[in-house]
Amino acid sequence: MNASPETALDWSDLDRRAVDTARVLAADAVQKVGNGHPGTAMSLAPAAYLLFQKVMRLDPADDQWLGRDRFVLSAGHSSLTQYIQLYLAGQGLELDDVAALRTYGSRTPGHPEYRHTKGIEMTTGPLGQGIASAVGMAYAGRKERGLLDPEAPAGQSPFDHHVFVIASDGDLQEGVSAEASSLAGTQELGNLVVIYDDNHISIEDDTNIAFTEDVLARYAAYGWHTQRVDWTNDGGQYVEDVDALHAAVQAAKAETGKPSIIALRTIIGWPSPNKQDTGAIHGSALGADEVRAVKEVLGFDPEKTFEVTDEVIAHTRGNVAERARAAHEEWDAAYAAWREKNTDAAALLDRLRERALPEGWTSTLPTFEGGKAVSTRKASGEVLSALAGTLPELWGGSADLAGSNNTTMKGEESFLPEKRSTKMFPGNIYGRTLHFGIREHAMGSIVNGIAVHGLTRPYGGTFLVFSDYMRPAVRLAALMGAPSTFVWTHDSIGLGEDGPTHQPVEHLTALRAIPGLDVVRPADGAETAQAWRGILERTDRPAGIVLTRQDVPNPVRGDGAADGDTLASAEGVLRGAYVLAEAPGGTPDVILLASGSEVQLALAAREQLAAQDVAARVVSVPCMEWFDEQDDAYREEVLPAAVRARVSVEAGLAMSWRSLVGDAGRSVSLEHYGASGDYKVLYEKFGITAEAVVAAAQESIAADGARQPVRAGVPTLSGTGDLPK
Repeated sequence: MNASPETALDWSDLDRRAVDTARVLAADAVQKVGNGHPGTAMSLAPAAYLLFQKVMRLDPADDQWLGRDRFVLSAGHSSLTQYIQLYLAGQGLELDDVAALRTYGSRTPGHPEYRHTKGIEMTTGPLGQGIASAVGMAYAGRKERGLLDPEAPAGQSPFDHHVFVIASDGDLQEGVSAEASSLAGTQELGNLVVIYDDNHISIEDDTNIAFTEDVLARYAAYGWHTQRVDWTNDGGQYVEDVDALHAAVQAAKAETGKPSIIALRTIIGWPSPNKQDTGAIHGSALGADEVRAVKEVLGFDPEKTFEVTDEVIAHTRGNVAERARAAHEEWDAAYAAWREKNTDAAALLDRLRERALPEGWTSTLPTFEGGKAVSTRKASGEVLSALAGTLPELWGGSADLAGSNNTTMKGEESFLPEKRSTKMFPGNIYGRTLHFGIREHAMGSIVNGIAVHGLTRPYGGTFLVFSDYMRPAVRLAALMGAPSTFVWTHDSIGLGEDGPTHQPVEHLTALRAIPGLDVVRPADGAETAQAWRGILERTDRPAGIVLTRQDVPNPVRGDGAADGDTLASAEGVLRGAYVLAEAPGGTPDVILLASGSEVQLALAAREQLAAQDVAARVVSVPCMEWFDEQDDAYREEVLPAAVRARVSVEAGLAMSWRSLVGDAGRSVSLEHYGASGDYKVLYEKFGITAEAVVAAAQESIAADGARQPVRAGVPTLSGTGDLPK
């Protein structure tokens, strides 16, 4: 719910002194460590102080309060802007933390880090990610209201709150912010308020060399509510008109049909006498003489460092505590009334807050007819549709590829203002199907914002090759441990005729190189269902599910472990790798490892090797990361150290298989780009066949006997696969 309407701004001499204290702390902290970004923290001190002390609903005693407003410092390089306000507000940081800026083990790293510092809602390092993910938080705020309290009048639900952002010139230059801001306008996210620090300075000094558009006109074109507050008075006397900024923020909060941006014209580094309004103060310490000069201008003792009077800290912490008490009392009453009236929704909320799944939810996972071929992208779509009624928190869509990614749950309306409905995609503001347009990078950031907001499980889909466009957001999800899910289809040269621009070759290896990201590539429909299960049961990190365009066999399986005649249950997926088909006789001469669509090649090679009196075990490896979690006993059971003859088969680079195949192992892989043609032709031409697996197995067995080292891979080549250069 929205708090009571704000009265006129009360801005006392103590408030002014607290703002100046924030400026001096910023100068001292960067000077002490010898590096950092003092300028923006100095000039934005009044704006940040206004938000934390006068505007935002927050409670230092409960940083996970459901009723809190969210704050995102998209200009993460200016971390002191946030750290100092967290200190002044009593939100978990103390003066020693400010003084320990950018040092090992401190709670004040160079950029704000999610789960590292209390009060930080997301990691903001790469520019543009903060504002783009804040759009996702605004999505989540509306969706969560729809799940829990859809009938409440606007502003009267305990789940109504705002997402506030401070963004820089650099944020708005990054393309991801444009992608996400366009979507925010389309979605009419009235719960999103951005203060844009329009200071005209970046590392290379005046932004006129590279950034000249009318930002507010651009945002008006996106469909945003725009305002300008100019503290320079168009080049005249510099006056920090906090009343004007406060009025603009209140107007932004009152605008419920559009996201809002306020362009705040500041002078970076004000009031530094000699370095204000220069690139020199953006990203480096002021220097001892200039720090002294700043203190003299502001009336601080130049001989003291990190000076905070008892009167100032008592004022700031007391003010926030009193505002939190009043806001929390009002919210608690509304929340209690809501719980009493909405018992089912309250039970759902309790489950979502625990990130728990409903009892027996796996019984709704679909089964797939053995012996019938189906693409894993289609199987994934069937899984999502089957889970729709059981997991209301699961929602998502794709970057204009719904029909290809199979990310649309059957019968579910789209998440968008009703007036934007189309014949194909009817929707409402609480719908479920997300449409990101052709904006893969923003999609990743928005999914992250939804995930860290806390209650729902979002996913976003595109072709695997376009994960390149998403990589900064995917990496950030892994760094934060956000339970974002990325659906990547068209996972190999198996997509065929679209050719090498659309055929991923290096992508599986590149994604597996991201620490904290689970890359899950199921082999068939049964594995796809279990892959989704494994992803949803993990809540502490992101995952990418990697799916085929082409149909793949869905073999008949048994209910348990594999033997010489029966394939194992697909529940082995949950352990990352498992024995899918045991070697005839139970003792393997060679182990064949594969993921995804190439598992069928390993199974076919097993039969051919059996005809040659070679006992081959097939191990399906849908997720290396999950296999790495298993204990040594299980790993030895699947891949016994005594069996050194091993072959991996995957239609991509062999690099990520080295540790599994070992020094006598061989890999059937793709070390060059693909070509345009039927996928069956491509697999044959590029030697990704059962026959190639058999040959590699024989070679690995020979290498094991001779104790030969692993064969060096074929150097990767440029050019298309049919005409390499």
